[in-house]
Amino acid sequence: MYKLYTRPGSGGFVAEAAFLLAGEPFEHIDVAKTDNPDAAFLAISPLNQVPVLTLPGGHTMTESAAICMALAERHPEAALAPQAGAPARADFLRCMAFMSSALYPAVLRFYYPHRYSSDEGAKAGVRKAAVAELDRDFAVVDKALAGRQWLVGDSMTIADVYLLMLFSWHPETERARQAFANVERLCAGLRSHAVLAKLNASHEMWPV
Repeated sequence: MYKLYTRPGSGGFVAEAAFLLAGEPFEHIDVAKTDNPDAAFLAISPLNQVPVLTLPGGHTMTESAAICMALAERHPEAALAPQAGAPARADFLRCMAFMSSALYPAVLRFYYPHRYSSDEGAKAGVRKAAVAELDRDFAVVDKALAGRQWLVGDSMTIADVYLLMLFSWHPETERARQAFANVERLCAGLRSHAVLAKLNASHEMWPV
């Protein structure tokens, strides 16, 4: 069985969503947030981050986007992503790479500025720059969503859930919802999705 190491409010949200949307059973292992994890956890997550996924064969992987793409490949019947060879597949891969390499790091810079500067006085600047980067990147996604219901293809994929998670972490929620109307339109619909709304009860990604 799959084992997912996660915690509430983390990137584990989208990984859990992938399992639930696919109807695939997994063992949920809650990992407390601490600067001093045990050696066993560091062995599978050297950066002390969640989520971490252990596959049924024992292989372990990190990175929420990679976990979601792997699950989509292993369970194509769940339609978490366009099928390999489909026209929308390239768009899906591009979206996942963009969000994980641009939006997610900007989120981390805002909430963990001490990782990016040892100068206490510089932390406010790090946060300000992070918000500017988030706004720039969400504007790109917002433009791409003009006239579209979903990020890629003609149905919901795990990329849409990944976007919902990242948008929920914008530090200026109300302003962002007004500024990026297309992103908000997509996310508003997902917030009422039965599976995601139930998952939000434990993760508290958005207020209810």
